[in-house]
Amino acid sequence: MSQLPPTTGPPTDAAPRSRVLAWAMWDFGATAINAIVITFVFTVYLTTTVGDDLPGDTSPASWLGRALALAGLVVALLAPVTGVLVDAPSRRRRALAVLTGLVVLFTAALSLIRDDHRYLWPGLVVLACTAACSELATVPYNAMLRELSTPQTSGRISGIGLALGYFGSVLALLVVYLGFISGDGDTRGLLGIPVADGQNVRAAMLLVAAWFALFALPLLIWAPRNDSAPPPRVGFFGAYRRLWTDVRAEWRRDRNLVYYLGASAVFRDGLTGIFTFGAVLGVNVYGVSEADVLLFGVAACVVAALGAVVGGRFDDRVGSKTVIVASLSALIAVGLTLMAVSGPLAFWVCGLLLCLFIGPTLSSARTLMMRMAERGKEGVTFGLYTTAGRAATFLAPWLFSLFIDVFDSYRAGMGGLVLVVVLGLVLFLPVRAPHRI
Repeated sequence: MSQLPPTTGPPTDAAPRSRVLAWAMWDFGATAINAIVITFVFTVYLTTTVGDDLPGDTSPASWLGRALALAGLVVALLAPVTGVLVDAPSRRRRALAVLTGLVVLFTAALSLIRDDHRYLWPGLVVLACTAACSELATVPYNAMLRELSTPQTSGRISGIGLALGYFGSVLALLVVYLGFISGDGDTRGLLGIPVADGQNVRAAMLLVAAWFALFALPLLIWAPRNDSAPPPRVGFFGAYRRLWTDVRAEWRRDRNLVYYLGASAVFRDGLTGIFTFGAVLGVNVYGVSEADVLLFGVAACVVAALGAVVGGRFDDRVGSKTVIVASLSALIAVGLTLMAVSGPLAFWVCGLLLCLFIGPTLSSARTLMMRMAERGKEGVTFGLYTTAGRAATFLAPWLFSLFIDVFDSYRAGMGGLVLVVVLGLVLFLPVRAPHRI
């Protein structure tokens, strides 16, 4: 078995700090879309207010699941093609600008969804488009990491970007909660916006759209520019043919990257499951109030951000694989402990410890993908990275529900999530990671 080279290409000059900050600020703005539109605010409004009087036997929550599942399928189909199209550095900025613009446009369009069940279907369609474009935009965004870092700084820069993303979630949640959601009565928040017809939530969607546009603008203006001639354009089906050729070539050259794509997809799905179902477990098992769950979410983002920054520095010193293995092992230990304890205090302590190790795991996973990618193939590699992640998204929800059904206990659901993380760690251990210079 051949020894992997230290890096996939020669070291590059470090990018100016202002350009790195511009790159990280895009993530700072993008996380508001995930936190407010897709997770905490708009989806709740859509299922509990807009669709509360929906006729028929199918619940609005079920329709929401189908819409987001369809969005995930679209991402799985288009992410590889997007990766091929942005292989050329000169195209990444343009692709990122187009996808960012679409996310802003779709988010603003959500402000048109009124409190009427007839608006449920348009709301679901626009929400699915927002989610799909938001995730596709991460393909050119992640591919820019190599242009902004050296082998000595890639882990640190990736950690800074992820940390700013978490802080962006915290700040956006606080702004929307205090300004538009908090309080009781006919008006809500410090701005006193009426609740009637969902005006407060709809106004929040306009704020989130402007928020993302504002923080994405620096990267779109100061993104790394590459004056080299771009490769010949390829059509939609031509991109798939080229993708299949690249995958086969990589499989013949070194199957290690393909193994990593599969392993990372599994453990990333486990981490997503912990975040997704943490609130459900907190309320139903550990006695945390619904209001305190929102505060826990804010604290969780802060702790995960700190973990990402610290983990990024360790990544540059000891390597991505060491950080990932140590973090996943700690996650498994804390998860098993959480299954054996009870009470809100135990949930807060163990839950925040879980978040502390989620941050460095996600940061180092992205850094390792960049280091393993062949120079000039970052776009297609991160397209596959996104697709592989989407291909495994059923695993954590399925095992979570299966364990609850089999053991007739919400607490057992945590065991299903821990099992996914264990499986991801086992699959990851044989992966050979490039050494840092």
